[in-house]
Amino acid sequence: MTVVGILFFGLMFVGLPIGYVLGLAGVAGLVQVGGENFLAMAPKRYFEGLDLFTFMAMPFFILAGEIMNRSGITMRLVAFTDSLVGYLRGGLAHSNMVASVIFAGMTGAAVSDAAAFGNTLVPAMISKGYPKPFACAVCVAGSIIGPTIPPSNLMVIYGSLMGVSIAGLFAAGILPGLLICLFCMCFIAAIGRRLGLPKGEGGLSLWRIVTSFKSSFLALLMPAIILGGILGGLATPTEAAAIAVLYALVVGVGVYRAITLKDITEMLVRTSLITGVVFLIIAAASILSWWMTFEQIPQIIAKFFLSISRDPQMVTLMILVLLLVIGMFMDINAALIILAPVLGPLTQTIGMDPVHAGVMIVLALNIALMTPPVGACLFVICSITGIRLEALSKAIWPFILIEVAVLFLIAFLPQMTMFMPNLLLGK
Repeated sequence: MTVVGILFFGLMFVGLPIGYVLGLAGVAGLVQVGGENFLAMAPKRYFEGLDLFTFMAMPFFILAGEIMNRSGITMRLVAFTDSLVGYLRGGLAHSNMVASVIFAGMTGAAVSDAAAFGNTLVPAMISKGYPKPFACAVCVAGSIIGPTIPPSNLMVIYGSLMGVSIAGLFAAGILPGLLICLFCMCFIAAIGRRLGLPKGEGGLSLWRIVTSFKSSFLALLMPAIILGGILGGLATPTEAAAIAVLYALVVGVGVYRAITLKDITEMLVRTSLITGVVFLIIAAASILSWWMTFEQIPQIIAKFFLSISRDPQMVTLMILVLLLVIGMFMDINAALIILAPVLGPLTQTIGMDPVHAGVMIVLALNIALMTPPVGACLFVICSITGIRLEALSKAIWPFILIEVAVLFLIAFLPQMTMFMPNLLLGK
């Protein structure tokens, strides 16, 4: 166990890609358990780690996000949200948050959200006089709503690995995502005058709302189709993801006429690259997960946690601290695959509903996407806008604290998480 731990952290420290770190550490674990004879298990575990039908939803949702960004659907959504809240002080920042909620119902990926609005809303905010670090921080904070409100790629992974209802996880993610949006908008409103954030031109206009709604109606239908199909039991998450791609293509090519054959080729290549990286991590982590199960590491960690305290709230607090700290230094897909088999049974030991536990774990890791030093959304915005990581990290901390507060609310008030599954699915 010590050798595998040293190898894992040593390779990660020298900067080896996390997929290779997981694979090499897992293979070392197999050799440690059964010698060279166990090496034959590595390719079998590598394949079986990906042999889940629900994983097919991920590339479809990623491709749907690519199509929406390229076809102009994203900009139509921004125009609609700006008609709703753009007249407020800091209107473009508010629009970013509301647009992230709608966009979240289509892609399930924070990086897609950050890239889309980093290219559009951040330059618009800067041109209107918003401080650049603040504009970038708003975009990063809003992007976390993407993998929280369904569909969520992390929830697909968690549900597939742990045998938890993905539809239940999707329903449970709605309220936490809306709370993140609401709390961030309250902060923007509170700080708007001190930062001198501009108000939008004119006031609330019903005509503008109706006009922008008509322009974005086809785009707004997409979340309804995806979520309605899944939560209504009409389609599995994988089927709904495939429908989302088809719908986005029909709208982007047939209605908006904004996508060419070359664009489709580029989007397929980009989707393949993103999916390949994630699937490499999942497959490699399955080897390490088997070794951890063989060595009964989940039971050892659970026993350690319970030796400190058997109070459910204290155990929950320790789980949250562990997730937030690990998320700061590790790819969240890898962290989820490694920790889910460890923390899932532990949460059941303290009487937590599996759906509640899944949403709590996923949200904690989502927040890691915006925390230095390795938050993926931070680097996306830095690469797009040219802002220095140090300046963005300083501006993002108030939003991190806000989203951590939401995390603690949903962790310690389970009725907030379970309200939507109980309402929509009768869970």
